[in-house]
Order: sequence, then structure tokens, then C-alpha cells
Amino acid sequence: MDLQAKLKENFPLYLQIAQDLIRLDTQCIGHGIEGGKEKAGQDFIADLMRKWGADEVLIDPMSEDVIQKAIAEYGEGNPNHGYEGRFNVYGTFKGKRSDQAPSILFNGHMDTMPPGDLDLWTHSPWDPVVSDGKLYGRGAADMKVGLLAPLFALHLLHACGLEPDGDVKIISVADEEGGGNGSIQAAMNGVRADAAVVCEGTDDELILAHMGFVFFEITCRGLAIHAGNKFLGVSAIEKMLRLVNELHEVEHSWLAHYKHPLLPAPSINIGEIYGGTAGSTVADLCTIKICVHYLPEIMNRAFVENEIRAAMKRVEAGDAWLTDHPFEAHVYQSGGSYEMDPQHDLSQAFRKAYAASRGKEVNIVGSPGGCDSRVWRNIAQIPTLQFGPGRLAQCHTIDEYVELEQFEQSILIYANLIRNWCSEQ
Repeated sequence: MDLQAKLKENFPLYLQIAQDLIRLDTQCIGHGIEGGKEKAGQDFIADLMRKWGADEVLIDPMSEDVIQKAIAEYGEGNPNHGYEGRFNVYGTFKGKRSDQAPSILFNGHMDTMPPGDLDLWTHSPWDPVVSDGKLYGRGAADMKVGLLAPLFALHLLHACGLEPDGDVKIISVADEEGGGNGSIQAAMNGVRADAAVVCEGTDDELILAHMGFVFFEITCRGLAIHAGNKFLGVSAIEKMLRLVNELHEVEHSWLAHYKHPLLPAPSINIGEIYGGTAGSTVADLCTIKICVHYLPEIMNRAFVENEIRAAMKRVEAGDAWLTDHPFEAHVYQSGGSYEMDPQHDLSQAFRKAYAASRGKEVNIVGSPGGCDSRVWRNIAQIPTLQFGPGRLAQCHTIDEYVELEQFEQSILIYANLIRNWCSEQ
């Protein structure tokens, strides 16, 4: 029986397993800082790997020490998260010629974002309903179906008597929604293969680049006094607005000088601003939080930090108060950028697998948001692609869903990719 026919036969089983996983609440809490509930889901997928013939299933408890090491060595990682009961799962399925054929790993995360106001959901977030060709539930698109799809692809190949030559690894991580700590730990702890696929939802497109990001908190101090005597005080809000205007100038300069064929222009978003205590009082404190998205290769985190701090210095230099009371800034979250050569052998193998599965060429795009692709490309130093079932617009939303067609097709594409890549050279 060929792959397509066997997939049609097996898909009800795969759908049921996906529903069973969605029923488990695996949300992160406070972007992972306060912990997460991944354990039930990680136990579920580890048991499924063992049941379906994994040669090795490793449990890797999350560790602050590993994340601190990544921050020191790579500038990647988000410190001081809650890790009680949180762990990664690494499953290895040995190929029949492991020592002669390339290996591949598929990466996905078990944690989901919290569901928000439950009253806004048509059904419970953990009641996986199938309707109008869609599977609804928290994690359907982000990314429990994507996490399971390569495991289903392996099951499909075995059901058709098609044993891969090379090893296939399924990597299920915790604490992705807090900035990617799970994959960072996996890469730091030596998880490797000859290629990687990050199975986040890409809406049937192949992502070969994504932007890096840096979050800053910047504070300005002033001198409080009654508003009637404003001239005797110093408004931290007004001083901060000078910096905001200067950051706009930096952004406009970037628009003119930095471009990428797959990505939007780099940007500086003023996401939060707060300060002062009353309309009748000159504000003695003002804080902004900004997010900078930057391009791969031609920009990096050090460049971004230098640009933001140079803007602060320019504003301070023209102001007597700020010269003596400079802005205070720190980075509280960041992630690197990612780019992959479309002519690389892995890219070509994927394009061949997609065409065989879908009967058309895949559309190659970039993503404005960050993803774990950067971790496997930049820390693990292995060729990496990003492709999976689901749409970005469905991530973190009310009534989240994944289309069954994308679910089914992703299994077939992954199966053909495994055949193309994990073949004896």
C-alpha cells in the first residue's frame, strides 16, 4: 500500500491521538517564569514513543544552570523560570543503516499559552472538537499537531514497510512560550542530528528566515513637584518622550539601510509606557518597554544594543538633567535571528518531498516573529528548516484550530522528507 492510501486509512487514529493530547492542559504560567504544566503531555508523548518502537527515550529535566550557561556563551536564554516538574523528551528511532545515512530531528514544544477568558470559547479549550474540516482546542495549531505529525510520519512509513536508513529523532520541549528555553537546553546538552525541522505552524509555506528580537526596559528619573511649580521640577515623562522621538529616527534610518528578501524591515516598537502619579504632580519616573526586531546576518543583538544605547547617549548629551541622571536600561528577553540557504541540500530535499506530496512547488517565505529555528541553526550549528501544520493567525487565539487538510498533508510531507534525507548516500 502506498503512503497516501495508508495515510487515509490511519488518519482517524492520528486524529484521535491528537485529540487525546489536546485534552491535557499543558499551559505555561506567566510566560514560564511561574512554571508550566507540561508534565502530563510529556509523559503522554514519551509513552507513545515507547509504544511505537523508539530505541531510546530520554527525559531531560529543565535546569537553570544550563540556561545561565547559554546566556553566557550565546546570549540566548531567559533566566529565573520555574522548573518544578518540567522536562524535555528526546525520542530516537534508529535507522537500518545509522552509520551510513544522515539523521534528522523534528522539534516541537509541549507548552501552550493560557486560554484566556474561558467564557469566550465556543467549547472548552481542552474539549477537542472537529467541525467544518478543523480540529479546535488549545494547542491545536500551536503546536500539538505539529509536534505529533513527524511521529505519525514515522508510524506511517513503518506501516508501509519503509524503514528509514538514518536515525529520526523527535524532540518535545518544555518552556518554549517563555522564549525558547526548552530547545536551548536541548541544544546545550548536545542533542544533534544532521538536519532539523522545527514543526511550528507555517500555513503550508516553508520558512527559511526569521527575525531576531530584543526586549528592553528603559527608565528615566525626574524631580517631582506640584504642577503649579512645574518649572522647579523635572518631568520624567517629557524627558522620555525625547528618547521615544530619537528611537523613531533610528527606526527610520534602519528602514533606509537594512533590507532582506524574505523579511520586513527591522523595527522598534514602543509597547508599554507608564509613569507619574497624578495630573497635579510633575512625574519623577517614567518607564518604557520596547521590542526590537532585527534582520539575520546583517544585524545582531550586539548591534541592536549599541544602537539603542547610542540613541540614549545622544539624548542625554543635549540635556543637563539627563547628563547627571542618565537613562537606565536592561534587556529582559531576547532571541537570535535565523536564516537558511534555499539551495542547501536539506532545502532541496524538503522541496522535493513537498512537491511529491502536494503536486506543486512550496512557497518560500520568512517570518517576522522569532522561533526555535534559531536555536538549532545557531547553537547546535545544524541545517534547519521551519515547516508545520497550522496558521500563525491561530496561535494564542480564542477558538484556536488547525485545518485537517494541513494536519494530514504535513504527515505525508514529513514522511517523504524522511525518505529523501535519511537515505544512504
